Amino acid sequence: MAVIEKKPVKIVETVLRDAHQSLLATRMSTEQMLPIIEKMDQVGFYAVECWGGATFDASLRFLKEDPWERLRKLRASFKNTKLQMLFRGQNILGYNHYADDVVEYFVQKSVANGIDIIRIFDCLNDIRNLRTAVKATKKEKGHAQIALSYTLGDAYTLDYWKNIAREIEEMGADSLCIKDMAGLLTPYNADELVKALKEGTKLPIDLHTHYTSGVASMTYLKAVEAGCDIIDCAMSPLALGTSQPATEVMVETFRGTPFDTGYDQTKLAEIADYFTPIREKALKDGLLNPKVLGVNIKTLQYQVPGGMLSNLVSQLKEAGKEDKYREVLEEIPRVRKDFGEPPLVTPSSQIVGTQAVMNVLAGERYKMVPKESKKIMMGEFGQTVKPFNPEVQKKIIGDATPITCRPADLIPPQLPQFEKECAQWKQQDEDVLSYALFPAVAKDFFEYREAQQTKVDPKKADKENKVYPV
Repeated sequence: MAVIEKKPVKIVETVLRDAHQSLLATRMSTEQMLPIIEKMDQVGFYAVECWGGATFDASLRFLKEDPWERLRKLRASFKNTKLQMLFRGQNILGYNHYADDVVEYFVQKSVANGIDIIRIFDCLNDIRNLRTAVKATKKEKGHAQIALSYTLGDAYTLDYWKNIAREIEEMGADSLCIKDMAGLLTPYNADELVKALKEGTKLPIDLHTHYTSGVASMTYLKAVEAGCDIIDCAMSPLALGTSQPATEVMVETFRGTPFDTGYDQTKLAEIADYFTPIREKALKDGLLNPKVLGVNIKTLQYQVPGGMLSNLVSQLKEAGKEDKYREVLEEIPRVRKDFGEPPLVTPSSQIVGTQAVMNVLAGERYKMVPKESKKIMMGEFGQTVKPFNPEVQKKIIGDATPITCRPADLIPPQLPQFEKECAQWKQQDEDVLSYALFPAVAKDFFEYREAQQTKVDPKKADKENKVYPV
């Protein structure tokens, strides 16, 4: 009987980032995180994903917290575990492309404040939009992981994934992530995909998925058996639904096999016990909607992420046209095809979905076109895997000449201007980056911070210059 080589699967724990982003609208505060970190640090996780994605915006906008301060506190508390963040390529953590100098500075400050692994992705899988971030991460001695947005369609063959994996390795990435944001990857397809990627690259492969369609745990099992090195999981109180498979379940699944993680279930149970009251309170307060905890198999039927489905429903409800729901679902694949078959992930999912709604409501395709649709057709987000439908492109942008270069090549350096605009509020170098990404939100936060520091609310001062404690 052949002896199977031991190859423990590594786990990235997402409870401090994607899990609460997916289930709790990114509302977990730093104060809620800190008490459990010492225990989390003892488990032996490959990494803890704790920053980036929507956490930056949510910290400033809703929690009135400095995201940089959160990162420094997490770094000080995690003594043995690598910290990981999610980074939207040339978009950084915002929604527009930024100049290279801003991308480079953000990477520099992220690593300086404690990030070890930067997971970098682009919504179109246009690897030109990843190069600056990868190069900057390597310069700062960080680990550059490139994430490919997984999707289905004629263009996305096994050869496509294999070839792009090879390009990513040549670019200098340290590892590769399959980013299955909509939970579209089924178990046996995962087996095929991982094997194909292993033929294309020697890089370690990480698989990130969501439980939305109900198959994610089985997908992880088949992927690991096929050679996947790392899987993203969430502690059980904030797992499943639109989040990731549960950490404890996957640890138990591989116990006694060559893929055994070696993690202690007693320690994991203590961590789960800590997050359980947070889950219960969120359910009670309505922050955690039970609807997002279920299985939505329509995700596989229409290839539409759960968040995108709920967005469509609200758009139709607002227009009083909820009866058009099925028509819109059927229109989405057609729009996606016209738009070059992009993966449906922020911001391409919102663009395709909104355009599909407008096409149906107007009763004529592309009669109404939002500015984002024009941007994508102008090449301002980058290059899609397949060409745009030329007739649709002509209807949307007329005789305008679309760009074919990397979009950021047309953006001059921006840091000096951001420095100038932010000067009156700047208390640390990182403030300039907060301002660059979210100017209005950052300005509100800076004013709040100043009021807290002086214990005076400038908006409450009356005409006689009296001040009132906050």
